[in-house]
Amino acid sequence: MSAMPSTDVIIRPARDEDERAIRAVDHAVWSPLSEVSPRGPADAPVFDRDHHPGQYLLAELDGRVVGYVRQVREIPLPSNAHVRQIQGLGVLPEARGRRVGDALLTAACEAARADGARRMTLRVLAHNAPARRLYERNGFRVLGVLPEHFLLEGGYADDVWMGRALD
Repeated sequence: MSAMPSTDVIIRPARDEDERAIRAVDHAVWSPLSEVSPRGPADAPVFDRDHHPGQYLLAELDGRVVGYVRQVREIPLPSNAHVRQIQGLGVLPEARGRRVGDALLTAACEAARADGARRMTLRVLAHNAPARRLYERNGFRVLGVLPEHFLLEGGYADDVWMGRALD
């Protein structure tokens, strides 16, 4: 009898040694449905001056990183210190449908709240219906739309700003 894969998602903070796993997820999930920049090289660094492990939470299934979420201060001003922004969320295709994205969003909101934040925001392309359903299911609502904000593969795409309270 073989062991069944676990259905328990473990969310944990990222560490320096997780860079390769984050890069693998990011590269595997890149799509014009969700990305506004061209696909980068598979060996592009994840961590740099503006991107560090403390901004990332990782999702693991059976000891393997299958997703991540990155949240940061939206604007580095004292008057905006109560707002955080999701600036990246990815879940490997084989882990979708197992509520990994929900677990990552819940953990990111809890971490932001614990750090004193009152609001969480994010931006998503209007045509990315799966991501928008995920965010709406997790309490995010449309705050505004920037029409035709990006020119992607010969067509214009609206940029949707979403947010939610963390109380």
